[in-house]
Amino acid sequence: MIYKFLIGSEEAGNFKLEIAIDSSDTFVRLRNTILEAAGYDKGQMDSFIICDDDWCKEKEVTYFDMDTDSDEDIWIMEDTPLDELIEDEGQKMKFVFDYMTERYFYMILKETVPGKSLHDPLCQRKEGKAPQETLPDMFSAPVKVDTDIDELDEAFYGEESFNEEELRELSDEFEKDREEGI
Repeated sequence: MIYKFLIGSEEAGNFKLEIAIDSSDTFVRLRNTILEAAGYDKGQMDSFIICDDDWCKEKEVTYFDMDTDSDEDIWIMEDTPLDELIEDEGQKMKFVFDYMTERYFYMILKETVPGKSLHDPLCQRKEGKAPQETLPDMFSAPVKVDTDIDELDEAFYGEESFNEEELRELSDEFEKDREEGI
């Protein structure tokens, strides 16, 4: 079976990916395809967060075992096939590409194609420019701040939740373009 994921970013609203991958392939192959399409370094620490319908964390798939003493199950990208943790269309995930600042792409399993297989993952569509991979080190140079720390709000820190309407529009846009053969 083939999985087709839609991937987007709240930081860069015009950045979108559509990736097709075999359901029996591993999370590490999906990771590498995303990083290549975004032009990111594969040497950074990252993970996939499997989410519920409200984008709350259910499970985490990490690049390597972080040796945590936890009662939670540990999934490693290289050892975990996608279909072990994902099976339903509409499944939501986050791909955390910048662990230090918890920046991520949001992902939705848009479509499953039963009876077909795919040898190598494929970025079927890329739009816009990915957000900067890492933010500048805030300790490397002095920064003058013209505001009181108490005045910083959502505009500075970003929204806490996803814009469901924006996500639906992204999905509808991809579907419309696919129907038109673009």
